[in-house]
Amino acid sequence: MNKPVASFAGQPVLNIIDRIEGYHPELVAIRHDLHAHPEIGFEEVRTSAIVAEKLSSWGIEVHRGIGKTGVVGLLKGRHPGNRSVGLRADMDALPMPEETGLAYASIHPGRFHGCGHDAHTTILLGAARYLAETRDFAGTVTFIFQPAEEGLGGARAMIADGLFERFPVDEIYGLHNATQLPPNHLHVSAGAVLAGADFFDVTFKGKGAHGAHPDVARDPIPAIAELVQALQTIVSRNVSPTEPAVLSVTKIFAGSAYNVIPETASVGGTIRAFSDNIRHLIRERVTTISRNIAAAHDIEANVDIRDIFSVLTNHPDQVDIVAAIGREVLGEDRVSTVPKRAMGSEDFADMLLHAPGAFFTLGHAGNVPAHNPGFIVDDGILAVGATLFARLVESRLKAA
Repeated sequence: MNKPVASFAGQPVLNIIDRIEGYHPELVAIRHDLHAHPEIGFEEVRTSAIVAEKLSSWGIEVHRGIGKTGVVGLLKGRHPGNRSVGLRADMDALPMPEETGLAYASIHPGRFHGCGHDAHTTILLGAARYLAETRDFAGTVTFIFQPAEEGLGGARAMIADGLFERFPVDEIYGLHNATQLPPNHLHVSAGAVLAGADFFDVTFKGKGAHGAHPDVARDPIPAIAELVQALQTIVSRNVSPTEPAVLSVTKIFAGSAYNVIPETASVGGTIRAFSDNIRHLIRERVTTISRNIAAAHDIEANVDIRDIFSVLTNHPDQVDIVAAIGREVLGEDRVSTVPKRAMGSEDFADMLLHAPGAFFTLGHAGNVPAHNPGFIVDDGILAVGATLFARLVESRLKAA
């Protein structure tokens, strides 16, 4: 049974599942608890224990330690069927301060659920509870609670631990909260929608000396300053203007005293593009430019470039499925499939390389973007997201 939520300003009602709406107080309590106790990538020990305990209490088969701190839940429907649908949520927080002033703010300084993964975890728990209580589907649901999404390779760690060999799925879905969308609006589109990303570090090693005697030093600071400027020409002078690409220098380190020329200086940053060929081109240019600038200054260069995120590519059939469920739950006017790409990255991309699926965004109230110290998730998203996940399962694993 659905429980419509009252319309406003002429907007259509929301068809939230009545049973899930009834979970709302508990879902809010779970999210607030997770928010107050954030854990960064591969350290989600408390979080994964809570997830495992909840799943087990609802009669869901639980597997822990997948990708170090990842959790997988398996649930079979009460109707016979051989197909499987995967639903994924990320669990990790960010290593950053929180400045929300919330009563349930992080108790750990420098750790903050500033991207809303506490909400994603809670949403998937809400869907899992409903599906465990009703089991009105044919086949198997695989609930994937992933660690370390924030650039540490949690998806790849779970995959390397045999995620899809041990728990095969025919299709897979994931969501992300979005303040850039109006509340209760959903966006999903086919093709490459989020960029692949590399992280890079370049370290120049020269010869340290007294600041009063630069002639006996091999100063890495002028070289690193030259490198920062040179790196900015890679995209503008090597990549076609019709191809989106970004290279951002985000870190610079050098020196420890006013009167000491340091031995080393370094920069770090990120490379992002929708084409693996372009990413390869940029990597090569970063390496070549770094080594040649170092040679010109008679110093050494160490270049470390790491492939962190694959390009996230949604599959057309699953995009249509998400859009149809979105219209059923949210209303026709709240669903968009307009092609849209963003230079952000998401490691659900690696799961989409193993099974067809779609990643979609769900809007909620708030005007502070994610990864900002003041970011707040609207708790109203919890029942909405859980309903979308539950309806996806019931639609894709419909009994004959």
